[in-house]
Amino acid sequence: MAQAQQGQPRIMVLNTNTKREEGKKVQEENIKAAKMVADVIRTCLGPRAMLKMLMDPMGGIVMTSDGNAILREIMVKHPAAKSMIEIARTQDEEVGDGTTSVIVLAGEMLLESEQFLEQRMHPTVIIAAYLKALDDVVDIMEKEISTPVDLDDQELLSKVVKSCIGTKLIKKWEGLAVSIALDAVKKVRMDVGGRTEIDIKRYAKVEKVPGGEIEDSCVLKGVMVNKDVCHSKMPRYFKNPRILLLDCGLEYTKGESQTNVEISKAEDFTKLLEIEEDYIKNVCAHIIKAKPDVLFTEKGVSDLAQHYLQKAGITAIRRVRKSDNNRISRACGATIVNRAEEITEGDIGTGAGLFEVKKLGEEYFAFVTECTDPKACTILLRGPSQDLLKEVERNLVDAMNVVRNVIVNPRICPGGGASEIALSVRLKERARAIEGVQQWPYKAVAEALEVIPRTLIQNCGASTIRVLTEVRAKHSDKTNVNWGVDGNTGKPTDMSTLGIWEPLSVKLQTIKTAIETATLLLRIDAIVSGLKPGGAKE
Repeated sequence: MAQAQQGQPRIMVLNTNTKREEGKKVQEENIKAAKMVADVIRTCLGPRAMLKMLMDPMGGIVMTSDGNAILREIMVKHPAAKSMIEIARTQDEEVGDGTTSVIVLAGEMLLESEQFLEQRMHPTVIIAAYLKALDDVVDIMEKEISTPVDLDDQELLSKVVKSCIGTKLIKKWEGLAVSIALDAVKKVRMDVGGRTEIDIKRYAKVEKVPGGEIEDSCVLKGVMVNKDVCHSKMPRYFKNPRILLLDCGLEYTKGESQTNVEISKAEDFTKLLEIEEDYIKNVCAHIIKAKPDVLFTEKGVSDLAQHYLQKAGITAIRRVRKSDNNRISRACGATIVNRAEEITEGDIGTGAGLFEVKKLGEEYFAFVTECTDPKACTILLRGPSQDLLKEVERNLVDAMNVVRNVIVNPRICPGGGASEIALSVRLKERARAIEGVQQWPYKAVAEALEVIPRTLIQNCGASTIRVLTEVRAKHSDKTNVNWGVDGNTGKPTDMSTLGIWEPLSVKLQTIKTAIETATLLLRIDAIVSGLKPGGAKE
C-alpha cells in the first residue's frame, strides 16, 4: 500500500484481502518461529533423548525421537517454521542422520543473529559473515578435525554405527542392530564403473512382522515377500529353485474401456471362449518349456493358468509389487521378462538356494533365500508391537545410512559435541583476523555451534556452564580435538576412548544446512499472505 502524502488520497496497491508484514517485525517473527520448532525437538538429542508421542489426523500413534519423523507429523502455519521442517526432510534424504541436530543448530544460528538485528546491523553483513564462517568450517573439518577410516576395519565401522544407535531406542540391542546394518549395506553394495552404488531405500527392504522378540530379527540372505502360492496344490518348498520373473499377466487381456463383439450364432460364443483358453494355454506352454520351479508375476494368474502350471509342478505367485520383483531379480540373478514368448534360458534365476512359503503370525510369506551373491536383501524385524517395530525400523534405516556415508566418504570425526567445540575454538581464533563489524556475526557462528554439546549436557541433567568450561579448557590445547561430552553422564570425556565417532559427511551436511537456512531466513524482509475472501483477518 502506497503511503499517503500530505493532502493526497491513499492509493490501494495490494488486494484488500492480502495481509502484509515487513521490516524488523518479520525478521523477529521468523527467528521466534525457528526457535519454537527447535525447542520442540531439543530434548530428542543424545543418548538421554526423550521420545515424543504424536497422534496423526487418522488417529494413528507415532512414538519416536527422530527429528524428521516428529516434524513430519506436526502441522505448522508460519512460513519460517515450514522452512525449518523442510530442512529436517532434506537432511534425512541426503545423509539419513542428524535430523535433530540440524534443527537445533539452525534455530541457534538464527537466535544468535537477533542481537545484531537489534543493533541495526544490515542482514547482508550478517549473511556474508555466516557464509565466510561456513567456508572456514568446511576447511577446518576436512583438514584438522576429521580422520580417514580404513573400510576393512570392522571394529571401527562398528563404533561409528554404535555412536548412531546409542542415541536411539534400539541401543539396548546395539550388538544386533550393528550387525544387521553392516550386513545389509554389504549385501546391497555394488561397484559399477569405478564408483560405489548403495541404494538402501530400494534394495534393503525392512519387513515388520509383529510377534516374537527383537532378538529374532535378522538379515535374510535373499528376499521375502508377503505372498502365498495362488493354488493350494502347488509345491511350497524347493531346493536350488529355477526362478522366472514376469511383468505380464497370465490371463486373457480384456479391452481397455469398452469392447463390442457381434455374435450371429451360438457356436461363435463357444469359439470366443476357446480362443481365450488357447491363448492362456499357449502362454503357459512357453513358460513350461523354460522349466522354471517358481514363477513370480506382477499381474494376475487366471484359474486355467493355475491349473496348467500346477500340473507341470510349477509354483506361481501373483500380483507381486514391482519393487519386490526388482529385489528378487537382484537376489537370484533372474531377468524380468515382458512376454512369455521371449523367455530364454538366461532369464531364469538360479542364484537362490532355497524357496519356501512359511507362515509368520497370521500371514504367509514367500522366502527366496540362501542366495550365492545377493545384491538385495530383506531385513526381517520381529517385536511385541507395531509401534515399537516402526521406531526400530527408523533407527535401523539411520544406522544403514551411516554405514553408507562412511563407505562413500571414508572420513570420520569425533562425536559428543567434540567437533563443535573444536570448531568453535578455531573460529574464535580466526575471528580476530577479521576487520570491521563482520567479526561479530562470524564469532556468533562459533557461539551457536556450542548449542550441540550444551544440549547434550542439559538432556542428562549435568551443570552446563561447568562442563562446557572444562571441555573448552581441554580444547585450548590443539591436540585435544577429541574431547567432548559423554551424553550418558554429562562429564567431559575423550571420544576416542569412548569410541564415539560420526561420519564427516553427516556433520558437514548438518552445519551447511543449518547455516544456509539461517541465511535464507535472514534475507526475508516481508511476508505477503493472501487471505481467502471473507476470511477473518488475524
